[in-house]
Amino acid sequence: MAVKSNLVNMAVCLLVTCLVCSAILAGVYAVTAAPIAETNAKLLRASIGAVLPEGGELSDAQSLTVGGQPSEYYTLSEDGSVKAYAVKSTVVGFGGPLTLMVGLTPEGVVYNTSVLSHQETPGLGAKCNTDEKFMAQWKGFDTAQKILKVKKDGGDVDAITASTITSRAYATAIQNALDAIKGVASDAVSGASVKPENTEDPSDE
Repeated sequence: MAVKSNLVNMAVCLLVTCLVCSAILAGVYAVTAAPIAETNAKLLRASIGAVLPEGGELSDAQSLTVGGQPSEYYTLSEDGSVKAYAVKSTVVGFGGPLTLMVGLTPEGVVYNTSVLSHQETPGLGAKCNTDEKFMAQWKGFDTAQKILKVKKDGGDVDAITASTITSRAYATAIQNALDAIKGVASDAVSGASVKPENTEDPSDE
């Protein structure tokens, strides 16, 4: 004889289904959490290596406010002197957060940049991670000699075709990293706390 369906039976079935699904998700997380963390750590190490010159001793991650957000930076030292900094910088792009690792010399020259994550439009803003011309212009970009803005805004940065917003955000991320490191250098000299100004401007074209 078939069991008569009622509200209690449906509630029990729903509860059991939820418990089973929760157990499966918990099991998947337990299995994948460590590999995902290791993969992210490898990507982070690779991005740091890509934006810093070879040689020297790399510090552990140090806390820093970049563009008004909690972030981190690394110092590369050689013979007791700072050789370069690697700064993690996040801004809002066209599609969402755009996170870079920015390599900077103490003189304010961009050694290189690397995209850690983005949500930009495929084929357009996403080219910030694949467009060789766009990426190559940052190597050796001297902020004392060039204006860190896209040419449309009076600067010296060549924007990605049809992706001005992403290009602006990329330049802003670098500017925020530069401002933050200036604060670090100032702190080292004066011992005062200097908060970098948030220069982010993700406005449309």
